[in-house]
Amino acid sequence: MLRPFLHYGAHFLLPLAIAILFYKPKYLKVYLIFLCGFLIDLDHLWSTPIFHPNRCSINFHFLHSYYAIIVYLLLVVPKITRLLGIGLICHIIADSLDCFMMGI
Repeated sequence: MLRPFLHYGAHFLLPLAIAILFYKPKYLKVYLIFLCGFLIDLDHLWSTPIFHPNRCSINFHFLHSYYAIIVYLLLVVPKITRLLGIGLICHIIADSLDCFMMGI
């Protein structure tokens, strides 16, 4: 019961905390951009089954691969893509936390 709470809490609260701490004047807009990081979960549609509660997403789905993670890290460098990159990295951190809690 604790694992889904921490996993989904990290998906929503980590980006919110970063938005409030570092982008206070426009935190709501920044938070919404961070939440666009959820779009990488579209790669679950190519899996069978689409959702499996005990599957680690990291390096299983193609948008959660190590190569994709390198691209997400590089997106943080240019100012124009920084917010999207941070949102994607927050998503990967939340999924990594889930994998860690599964013992993988």
